[in-house]
Amino acid sequence: MSELDFLPFWLTLKLAFWTTLILLIIGIPLSYYLAYTKHRINTLLEAIVSLPLVLPPTVLGFYLLLLFNKKGFLGYLWYKLFGKQLVFHFEGIVLASIIYSMPMMIHPLTAGFKSIPKNLIEASWTLGKSKLKTLLMVILPNMKASILTGLTLSFAHTVGEFGVVLMVGGSIEGETKVVSIAIYDAVDKLDYSTAHLYAFILLGFSMFALLTLYILNRRWSIS
Repeated sequence: MSELDFLPFWLTLKLAFWTTLILLIIGIPLSYYLAYTKHRINTLLEAIVSLPLVLPPTVLGFYLLLLFNKKGFLGYLWYKLFGKQLVFHFEGIVLASIIYSMPMMIHPLTAGFKSIPKNLIEASWTLGKSKLKTLLMVILPNMKASILTGLTLSFAHTVGEFGVVLMVGGSIEGETKVVSIAIYDAVDKLDYSTAHLYAFILLGFSMFALLTLYILNRRWSIS
């Protein structure tokens, strides 16, 4: 393979990194709210978060395309602020990936928050720790398995996504052409050897990520 052929891998890892990082930042307060707040709106929020699990990626990608183009609300706002479109740019596929992979982060984190014993949290409050300190010093350290699960699933899910990226970003070299798109383009050109190589590396990476997750979770559950 030439050096240029590795560009989709770099772009895929870059996309997965930023998507996972932003999802973690968003996911902790949102999951905290869903886990510890009883409100009617929670059911609606949970349904919205879980929607990408049941929607075909092309359907989600189509509506994101309408939302992100210059005539759409987000696309228009982005164009006015930064002078370029969201669609067919890296920033656009990052935002699309955040929406598409959100259940992979929110569900494990919410389950992790709910698994923390209430008496542990109340004891922290009794000792004078604020809710923020309790979150940082008590809750999060005791749900590291859930955090790792959310990080791994979000990263791996983003690495393997295809339909949403294709709809929002297309196949622009060095901008939106991630590995899954490169595989599609190679198959479309009947270049099965290149497609096989891309797919094999992606398969190996995904298996490695999942094995690492299961091994660490098993060690932490034993300890």
